[in-house]
Amino acid sequence: MSLEQPNNPLHGIKLAIIVEELYNKYGWQELGEMVNLNCFRNNPTIKSSLKFLRRTPWAREKVEKLYLKTIAK
Repeated sequence: MSLEQPNNPLHGIKLAIIVEELYNKYGWQELGEMVNLNCFRNNPTIKSSLKFLRRTPWAREKVEKLYLKTIAK
């Protein structure tokens, strides 16, 4: 049984895709300035950023909000 989420614009989008698209658009330096997370400022990689964001709900929320703001443009 699949549950539809019509009010969730992030439904079906993996965190890895979100981080990769933001990195491709902004780069680590600008991304670190926009979100102000150490996972984007100190020796950043996609893998380490995903590990941090999966364990830290408040940081993931910030990144998801930036993604929504970015795709709305």
